[in-house]
Amino acid sequence: QVQLVESGGGLVQAGDSLRLSCAASGRTFSSNAMGWFRQAPGKEREFVGGIRHSGTTNYADSVKGRFTISRDNARNTLYLQMNSLKPEDTAVYYCAARSSGFVYIDPARYDFWGQGTQVTVSS
Repeated sequence: QVQLVESGGGLVQAGDSLRLSCAASGRTFSSNAMGWFRQAPGKEREFVGGIRHSGTTNYADSVKGRFTISRDNARNTLYLQMNSLKPEDTAVYYCAARSSGFVYIDPARYDFWGQGTQVTVSS
């Protein structure tokens, strides 16, 4: 049974940093694309960033330069380092994995999802 479990969310002030982790179990995702999404109340789930098996990353314009995605294939873990957080970054953050190697911004392209972790940024 495949599981993705996010951790590291919390309540922080604007300008602070957080690092989210996503631990995968049940299968290895070292050859697969993985991504981070977020969903704020009343809004659709949106792409934050993704990483290919090669380590190539891409990001939404709203987080570019502030957020960094990395992966540790030996630990089967995905990370999201978030710096210079803003109140508009407040959302539930989800990690997701695809069954193939390309990153897509469409959440429907992802096959496995975590349960989400809340990030709240106060002004």
